Amino acid sequence: MLHYTAMATPEAALERLCTPDHEVSAHYLIAPSGEVVAMVDEVSRAWHAGRGRWAGLDDINSRSVGIEIANDGASPFSSLAIEALIPLIRAISNRWGLAPKDVIGHSDMAPQRKCDPGRRFDWRRLAREGVSVWPDDATAQEASRADFTTAARGFGYPDCPDDVLLDAFRQRFRPYAQGPLDAWDVGMAQALARRFPVDPRAALA
Repeated sequence: MLHYTAMATPEAALERLCTPDHEVSAHYLIAPSGEVVAMVDEVSRAWHAGRGRWAGLDDINSRSVGIEIANDGASPFSSLAIEALIPLIRAISNRWGLAPKDVIGHSDMAPQRKCDPGRRFDWRRLAREGVSVWPDDATAQEASRADFTTAARGFGYPDCPDDVLLDAFRQRFRPYAQGPLDAWDVGMAQALARRFPVDPRAALA
């Protein structure tokens, strides 16, 4: 799971993530320089996600490896940080048998609470590198709210209010889109659900 630190410096983020009183942690922190700091062993639980749901599963915090990227939430992400992130995701995925569709953002599983890694994060680049997914085969469809909701949930998004779901989806897949639901929102959601559907057995795991 990917996050941004929303702090002014990586040093401040590291201090917060390593101080028990703050009750927040992550497995890795990536600095703008590309330095990767390992903080919690991957087999151990870090406090990085909180309440949320993805692909029919609860307690995503205990099922995921948390990666914090040092970024204030408003600025472009450092190219060196992204270049360090890609092999890190690839290595984690190989160790745990994860597919590119399993790489998500904090806002994906907790759309009513969180907005990181945010609209500045380049998910499409990660997909080109084979460590995330993108709806390359999407075509515009009728702007049906019911069809969009069904498809978004079929891809993995949790049940939440319509406006929250649309905003969470756009943060990741259409970061500069504005206004009401449109044909491309539906087409992209349907393409994702078609290619990367939720395993109905996942909720039983």
